Amino acid sequence: MNDTTPNITATGRILTDDEIDSIADDVAVRNFDVEAIRRRGRPALGSSPSRLVPVRLDSDLHDSLRVRAIKDHATSSEIIRAALRAYLAS
Repeated sequence: MNDTTPNITATGRILTDDEIDSIADDVAVRNFDVEAIRRRGRPALGSSPSRLVPVRLDSDLHDSLRVRAIKDHATSSEIIRAALRAYLAS
């Protein structure tokens, strides 16, 4: 490898040239979808980019939201989106 920049894993370990070659061979053999691997960030919520809408919650409401999210095995954002959809549909 002619590049002088080290290849570092997410945990900070520097990969050797032999390890890079082995990974490349593995990728070629398994026929990975490289574009799917390259995608980073949060998954899309719809057909267009999501918008962040900050909202302030008092402590009681925030605690209730967290309890409900745990109960429903969901994130706080999922609970808020569902509640907002239900409210706007009424």
